[in-house]
Amino acid sequence: MLNFRKIKKVKNSSRKFKIFIGENLISKRQRFIFSVIFLSAGLFIAEYLLGRSGIYLVICLSFLTVFLLSFSLGQDLKDNFTPQTFILPFMYSLGIGLFYLLVPARFITRIGMTALYALGLYSLFLSQNIFTVSATRTIQLLSSARTVSLVLSLLSYFFISNVVFSFHINVFITLALIFFYTFLLVSHAIWVYTLEKSPFAQIFWVVALSICLSEIALFLWLGPSSPTVSALFLTAIFYVLTGLSQAWFEKRLFRSVILEYFWLTVISFLFLVFFTNWI
Repeated sequence: MLNFRKIKKVKNSSRKFKIFIGENLISKRQRFIFSVIFLSAGLFIAEYLLGRSGIYLVICLSFLTVFLLSFSLGQDLKDNFTPQTFILPFMYSLGIGLFYLLVPARFITRIGMTALYALGLYSLFLSQNIFTVSATRTIQLLSSARTVSLVLSLLSYFFISNVVFSFHINVFITLALIFFYTFLLVSHAIWVYTLEKSPFAQIFWVVALSICLSEIALFLWLGPSSPTVSALFLTAIFYVLTGLSQAWFEKRLFRSVILEYFWLTVISFLFLVFFTNWI
């Protein structure tokens, strides 16, 4: 009887120790910080020390971002798993890493880009945590998380588009790449407002928007505009289409909202016209 009580006491102590380790020594926020520091250091090494050959490490870091986010969210992700949670962290790491190849190879520039990456990634981890928890209960910070997600989606879309247009590769390969990452980012942009667990809940909507953006990308590829101008214009249209879609799902697609996005489209088109070398 005495041995049974001792064993039970040891098991309870072990359980309490595990809970203390999980909730205090390695809390969720601390896991976020560790992941961000580790990934930021990896990105800096990949681009500053390895140069253009660091593209392979950048791809590995993008997948590692998914793994570390899964590790950081822990039990919350097990209870409310959705594949859309990992889309933007993966694309953000990939976009920043690839865009590194286009910026001047100066130390101060690398430091600035790494700091931007770290700040954005930490905010992104926090927002993904809010989306995961919001699947079971109402969170007041949900609106702020959606704003952060929108800003980082636009940054990711611009960075990747700029890189793709800068490749100057075959039009079919270009359109295939644009359709692929557009599909992923549009899917995530709609998910943050619907929070559907099924990745196929809005599949037709996502495919339709991706096709529209790919057609616009074809027009830009055939035109004489620079990769940066093309990427900015395509990102603006991405914002317009996803913004209208989000307004539709929130049931606030009013006349004033439509006019706002309409004038943004007009301004973006004028920007494209004036900053394109037509000669």
